[in-house]
Amino acid sequence: MESLFEQMGGTYRVEGDYLLPNLIPPDTDSRPIGKYGRMRLNYLKEHHRTLYTSLVLNGILWEHLSEIDQSCTERLARIIPAMAKQENVTEALKAVDQMEWVRRMNSIRNRAEEIVLTELVYA
Repeated sequence: MESLFEQMGGTYRVEGDYLLPNLIPPDTDSRPIGKYGRMRLNYLKEHHRTLYTSLVLNGILWEHLSEIDQSCTERLARIIPAMAKQENVTEALKAVDQMEWVRRMNSIRNRAEEIVLTELVYA
């Protein structure tokens, strides 16, 4: 009598005295995940094991990580110029005082990244 696993086309292999099913995970996506995708991956592994396992078993982990990375990048590209405009960090300031411009832009970038991390990566 065949098991349900065998009826569905599954096969077994012999390991010592045991029959173990031949389970093959689905193909992973080959898209690069980038900085924010890797951060999301580490967050899921450490704090949301159930969601991580579910994404792996459904074969959509890399797709999820790629989407998070792309969303973060796009969001930063919108937030940074808006904050720079609001705080009057312009090319004129860059021409007059480069170090002040760099200091302000670094501050803006760090705050924008903190927003993105809180809303998208660690959510």
